[in-house]
Amino acid sequence: MKLTKHISKGIFFFAILFFSSFSVVQSQEYNLSNSDSELKVYGTSNVHDWEINANEQSGVIDLIYSNELEINKLKIVIPAESLKSGKGGMDKNTYKALKTDKYKNITFSLTEIKSSTRLGDQKYKVKALGNLTISGVTKNVSIDFNLDINSNTIHIVGEKSIKMTDFNVEPPTALFGSITTGDEITIKFKTKF
Repeated sequence: MKLTKHISKGIFFFAILFFSSFSVVQSQEYNLSNSDSELKVYGTSNVHDWEINANEQSGVIDLIYSNELEINKLKIVIPAESLKSGKGGMDKNTYKALKTDKYKNITFSLTEIKSSTRLGDQKYKVKALGNLTISGVTKNVSIDFNLDINSNTIHIVGEKSIKMTDFNVEPPTALFGSITTGDEITIKFKTKF
């Protein structure tokens, strides 16, 4: 009788352990796909509008998604000299303004999710805060983006406007100051992990 009782208890605890393991939700980490991701910086000048593309970027996102979305980690790294406009002179002035000889990377690291709203099946609107570092200056900025989970792929799409001078970046000039760029820039991104 005692042996049967012990076996029954053992089976009972094994069953609890077995079934509870299905309810444990684990986070999953995804790496940024450079070839499938796009980041562009848009700006103005007293002559014409301009844009620069990030040709290189890396990063990681670690998240849990079940009924609610939880992002444990989100980090993006962009080598500053991978920003290319297709015009050598403009790129040179950009690197000088960003002090790329000293500060090699532009980074964004998530610090807090303010809210995430489900838009549909595995689609979310996220309001977040993160540390943006440009030219050695770090600011905590708010950023909104859409996040779409599709099988083993995460897509993030959004944009953020900032002022260069907030990061101690002097807006670049050319032709002895006759061409001046506006202080505000807009960063638009389509990132695939």
